[in-house]
Amino acid sequence: MPVFICPNCRERTVDVDGYEGFTTNVPQCRSCGFGFLFQLLEDYYPAPSTGFVVCDQETRVLAVGRGVFELTGFREGDLLGREVGAALHLSDTEPLEVAREWGVRRLGEQLELRTRAGLVKPVLVDLFPAYDEDGGLLVALSSRS
Repeated sequence: MPVFICPNCRERTVDVDGYEGFTTNVPQCRSCGFGFLFQLLEDYYPAPSTGFVVCDQETRVLAVGRGVFELTGFREGDLLGREVGAALHLSDTEPLEVAREWGVRRLGEQLELRTRAGLVKPVLVDLFPAYDEDGGLLVALSSRS
């Protein structure tokens, strides 16, 4: 059964009836009402401070969940429409491309990003390709010490 995660509240649900997220005309989280649910092949348990970024098939930012501002200093408006690797100044964008092009998860990528204040911060990045016709990407960012 497909597992869904909300990039905003991090609530996970299992689709038992084939209608997960479609309780209204727009797919949304049943817990917080966020406009995106992301389907995972397997369940995923993010760290408490993990921030999620939802991207389109070209890795442009569509939405930003809780935790991203606290980790990066960037507000949603600073990131929307921009390519996620460039917007966050990721040290390596190859994992993004591999996840997107090959449709495979990439977990535990040890990268660095540059915060809005210009500080270089080590992060763990988990990448999940979308398994629907939209072909987007979910980027999970966690602080790494």
